[in-house]
Amino acid sequence: MNVAHFLTLMRIVLIPLFPVIYLGYESIGISEILVPYFLLIILAICEISDLIDGYWARKKGMVTDLGKVLDPMADSITHIAVFFTFSQGWVSIPILLVFVFLYREFLINTLRTLCALKNYALAARKSGKAKSVIQAVVSIFIVILMIPYTLGYLSLSALRLVSLIAISLSAVYTIITAVEYMYVNKEYIIKSFERKKH
Repeated sequence: MNVAHFLTLMRIVLIPLFPVIYLGYESIGISEILVPYFLLIILAICEISDLIDGYWARKKGMVTDLGKVLDPMADSITHIAVFFTFSQGWVSIPILLVFVFLYREFLINTLRTLCALKNYALAARKSGKAKSVIQAVVSIFIVILMIPYTLGYLSLSALRLVSLIAISLSAVYTIITAVEYMYVNKEYIIKSFERKKH
């Protein structure tokens, strides 16, 4: 356990507070007006720690195999948890849209595992990191939109429409990154499905 691993695990442990506050703010005594600020704090901690743990690991020479697995996993858990939360309550996006993100993660991680079993290491793509950045920006953008909504300056229908458009654009890019990842690594993916000749 090093500092980078600790920060990554902190994100995984912290993000469940997001749906708890978003969906259960009344039962835990938080004012509706304060909800977006609490959510922003959670997202800010998660995203800033994501930047710090990668920087720290590279600077201190603490890049490990565990970190290479934990970091993208923490990204996926964070963003998918947020989008699943947005399928309820104020934002209320179609849950089928969230499955685009979930399916992409399962697909790519399964392909990585299959290739690893055949000793083919599939490198992470810059498009994958860009995907995470876009998902983070969209999540923060939607939470910021909640501020004028809770203050009465933005209608619920407008909040839902803008949120739907933002998440849909993110979903389209997520699909593009999956296609690009499979295309670039198609040789190794095909080889991973081939049976060894005896």
